[in-house]
Amino acid sequence: MYTLTDVSKTYRQGARTVEALSDVHLSIADGEFIAVQGQTGGGKSTLLQLLGALDKPSRGTVLLGDEDLGRLGSTELGDVRARRIGFVFQSFNLIPTLTAQENVETALAPLGVPATTRRERARAALESVGLGDRTGHLPSELSGGQQQRVAIARALVKEPDVLLADEPTGALDEDTRGEIIGLLEGVWRDRGLTLIVVTHDSWVAHRAERRVHLKQGRITGKAATRV
Repeated sequence: MYTLTDVSKTYRQGARTVEALSDVHLSIADGEFIAVQGQTGGGKSTLLQLLGALDKPSRGTVLLGDEDLGRLGSTELGDVRARRIGFVFQSFNLIPTLTAQENVETALAPLGVPATTRRERARAALESVGLGDRTGHLPSELSGGQQQRVAIARALVKEPDVLLADEPTGALDEDTRGEIIGLLEGVWRDRGLTLIVVTHDSWVAHRAERRVHLKQGRITGKAATRV
């Protein structure tokens, strides 16, 4: 699935150069469930951006299968994101003026899926996360847990190879946290996709097959060891 070799990422902050990732080597197998942990500013979000084809490494290679993401142009990267990668965020990132179904349909628009098929697939995706009776509701009419379920349905509707979740339970209470992680685990098992979760929550991280720890932009410990 992913192979990262000697990956570094630097940013300019005024006259200063900040190294967000340094000499990262990481392999993620197809169908694996990984949790990425680390302190704020440790490089977790930067790593997720590289895995999600949202940014390119300053040095090294990021392979998604046979595709070298660092060598692709912006249009090609957009195509990879649209076809192969689903995203779930802490803040849900739903469009407030669109219904649950319309929010899910937005993931299919870049793929050129006909309107009728978009509606059918969006409804099926919402039913798969337990929201078949909430398709016409706006985000403001849904609880936080329900909004995250809509976001998960939006990520899944295009049938991605990999699902990237950035602090997916960070805005939820403890009971809802368990429901959402249970849902993600079920999706991972049933669909056989690769699931990568960035989290500060050790309880969430321990649900994964493997944990990767980042500290000051470097992987610490044995990232290849299952927990």
